[in-house]
Amino acid sequence: MNALGYTLDFNIHESCLVCHDAQIQLSPNEFEIDKVYRFEGSTNPEDQSILYAISSLKHNVKGLLVNGYGISADDYASDLINKLNTHHA
Repeated sequence: MNALGYTLDFNIHESCLVCHDAQIQLSPNEFEIDKVYRFEGSTNPEDQSILYAISSLKHNVKGLLVNGYGISADDYASDLINKLNTHHA
């Protein structure tokens, strides 16, 4: 994903995304989810995670957010993603 410009590492902080390295904070109306990738663990199919490719035209940045899927999902991340009405392909 670095070759496509997704170089920042985003984390969830309450109701926004943050990138501590770039000192950026994005509210839900300041970014888009460009792609969603779901991965299953090699030893346990229930060990799943989701990778979100995120961009912000306002801040001219691209980055990635990793979250658990299902029972291991981070509540803050799930709430934030739900607010965006993201649809999986």
